[in-house]
Amino acid sequence: MRRRIKSCCSRLCRLPAGKGAAALALALALLPGCGGGKDDGLRIGVALYTQDDTFISTVAQNLEGIVREAEGETGRQITLFIADGRSSQATQMDQVDRFLSRGCDVLCVNLVDRTAAAVIADKAEAEGVPLIFFNRQPVEEDIRRWDRIYYVGASAQESGALQGELVLDAWQADRETLDRSGDGVLQYVMLEGEPGHQDSLLRTEYSVKALTDAGVEVEKLGNETANWNRAQAAARTAQWLEEFGDGIEVIFSNNDDMALGAIDALAETERSRWPLIVGVDATAPAREAVAAGQLYGTVHNDSRGQAQAMMDLALALWNGEDPAQAVDLEEGHYVWLPYRAVTLANLEEFQEG
Repeated sequence: MRRRIKSCCSRLCRLPAGKGAAALALALALLPGCGGGKDDGLRIGVALYTQDDTFISTVAQNLEGIVREAEGETGRQITLFIADGRSSQATQMDQVDRFLSRGCDVLCVNLVDRTAAAVIADKAEAEGVPLIFFNRQPVEEDIRRWDRIYYVGASAQESGALQGELVLDAWQADRETLDRSGDGVLQYVMLEGEPGHQDSLLRTEYSVKALTDAGVEVEKLGNETANWNRAQAAARTAQWLEEFGDGIEVIFSNNDDMALGAIDALAETERSRWPLIVGVDATAPAREAVAAGQLYGTVHNDSRGQAQAMMDLALALWNGEDPAQAVDLEEGHYVWLPYRAVTLANLEEFQEG
């Protein structure tokens, strides 16, 4: 008989806006504990950097579904605790402490600040609780602090390269249309994620490198940080449209939420021709934009694959099994999911996210 998933956060933990870490601590204190013996089943604490990120929210939703499937398949109870860090490392640290104090068997952490990885790793090791970082990659030194620390994610360098290849394909297929100025140079703007974030840096670098390595001459008109946020990206794009007008031929975006923000800004104008726009993640709203012809392409970040890898790792660790037999583990610590380019031509392959 399938057991119903229990969550001390009623699926995704959401607090009233503006209450901060103190309210979070109080809310978690009022929740049923993670503690108990092995017979009580597997207890997984999941700390998200922010639920407002569309991709991260999708990973969490997939994880919930996979937990329900795993309960049915194994006949064992699996309790999932999900907390929203609301982009505050202090809040997330409180959540980690709470998960550990209540006896969770495995931690899955999507870091707010990757420089906090060492502190979280040491806390987990002190309690003997395996730790799975996901989507936001700590530096290798922090991953190797303990042999029961893992990372599940995808290569940011690969996503940037695929994004650049999407633009390269468009340039080679119909250069006259894309090169509006007719100068043989591709003029672009870049919407970047958080300053200093590894994914931002690598996607920015390798998206352009794919073009220059192929011999395409490029000119950067502007680059701005929009912190993965749709509204911020819309504001940045509106400023660029005022400054550069139709001189913008391509808008690169480090993720889909920001690409959708660029689309929002363009939709407010009366332009009949839009720049070519590319994103990363292949979220459901982005796929809709591809279908509508507003987003030229995106790069599929496998949210379900990441969730499945975390579940497989957690079950193996809890059962005392070799995790390398449960997942494709590289260098003893890493599970890498492949990216894939998405355009209108192959969109149907990605309708399940």
